[in-house]
Amino acid sequence: MKILVCVKQVPDMESRFQVQAGGTAIEEADLAFRVNEYDEFAIEEAVRLKEKLGEGSELTVLSLGPQRVAEAIKKALAMGCDQGIHILDTASRDPYQVASLIYQAVKDQDFEVIFTGMQSQDLGYAQTGLLLAELLGIEAVTTVVSFCQEGDGFLVQRELEGGQRMNLKLQAPALFTCQLGLNQPRYPTLPNIMKAKKKKITQLEAASLAPPAARSQTTSLRPPAKKGQAKFLEGDLGAMADQLVAELKAKSLI
Repeated sequence: MKILVCVKQVPDMESRFQVQAGGTAIEEADLAFRVNEYDEFAIEEAVRLKEKLGEGSELTVLSLGPQRVAEAIKKALAMGCDQGIHILDTASRDPYQVASLIYQAVKDQDFEVIFTGMQSQDLGYAQTGLLLAELLGIEAVTTVVSFCQEGDGFLVQRELEGGQRMNLKLQAPALFTCQLGLNQPRYPTLPNIMKAKKKKITQLEAASLAPPAARSQTTSLRPPAKKGQAKFLEGDLGAMADQLVAELKAKSLI
């Protein structure tokens, strides 16, 4: 069975973000980058499926972005993927363009199972996986929280609104977008990190894949406006209680 997992490299969410002078993108110069958290669960599930299927299965990891994205691919290889595909691209792309570029890169490779993260931590569109499935003409299941390969099909559970869950059974080919908590992603061991250095990464130029025109664009980006302020009350409990009541009455909150 041929398995594909798509990953994205995103800024570490603990970073200090600054908007570029143009006001439409984040300044990346001083940011640290890591594998998108949702995608780590996708990698782990893909590796588990490959291990369960045993000999004859093949797992490929794919990512799109500038040269630094190679580090995300190498981590996936160290976690257990067999080979990588790097679509080299420095442009900012919308979900349709990303899905189209991935489609062009894999459409002739007959992948039977594709895993992606449910969404990215930086932009959170949650569209790329579904658009890719549509372009490939295969079934897709979103927000997967349980996955099991059974016979020639798959039993999955997806998360719905309000804590509800849906059980589904389907056949390959299919695409699954993975929710947080689906599994426990493994840490790459030192021997596997060393082995990953010898694994093949095929590099493709985005321009050679004829990316389509964007269907959406960012017109403006800014930090959220600061609202309200904190006020500290001091003194004994009785005085603070009286002061609190007075403040709430003054603001017509009680």
